[in-house]
Amino acid sequence: MVKVGVLGATGMVGQRFIQLLADHPDFEIAALAASGRSAGKKYEDATTWYMNSEMPESVRDITVIETDPAQMDKDVEIVFSSLPADFAAKVEPEFAKDFVVASNASAMRMKKDIPLVIPEVNPQFLDMIEAQQKNNNWDGFIVTNPNCSTIALTLTLKPIYDNFNINRIYVSTMQAVSGAGYNGVPSMAILDNLVPYIGGEEEKMESETLHLLGSLDGDEVVPANFSLSASCHRVPVIDGHTE
Repeated sequence: MVKVGVLGATGMVGQRFIQLLADHPDFEIAALAASGRSAGKKYEDATTWYMNSEMPESVRDITVIETDPAQMDKDVEIVFSSLPADFAAKVEPEFAKDFVVASNASAMRMKKDIPLVIPEVNPQFLDMIEAQQKNNNWDGFIVTNPNCSTIALTLTLKPIYDNFNINRIYVSTMQAVSGAGYNGVPSMAILDNLVPYIGGEEEKMESETLHLLGSLDGDEVVPANFSLSASCHRVPVIDGHTE
């Protein structure tokens, strides 16, 4: 079993990581990290559980640690990061000195020599890891996943792009409120309504899709050469995005 940790473990994305990892045949959750106000508490006491299943028994009594690599169990091999982007930009490189960091945060996605990967689309981008470790003198490394709506779009475009020519793409999304986090959208703004703009989302979809469908030139990515225009909307459903 590979021992893993979760950064941002008390938030909604951190809880989803825990839900998926708790009964995984290959992984054992060995460490849960969160903010200073949660550190030192048992996970069940530090967390308001939002998932649609019971909190896994295996994590209830784990003592939450601060998001500090010095406090991470050295037997942990992989840390899954659900940190806010600004904090992730500071902390994830510190963890990568000693650990593999699998990040859901947006902060490092477009950085040189850090793979942004959808396994079915661009697994060859993982070849950048060796250069990343060498350039930064890290024993670990960072690998990132794209924005949620980018994943669905890019999986759809990949076979078309590989077999035909794409000149221009227009995409509109209808994104569930869970994508904004528990406190993300005020109820009075979304009930019986559609919010026609999600800050930063359109830029992520446009840049990340071209990046993912691009090619490697050494440890740098040459983006795909077509135009893409995205319009992103928040809609009053709990889970599930539509494009």
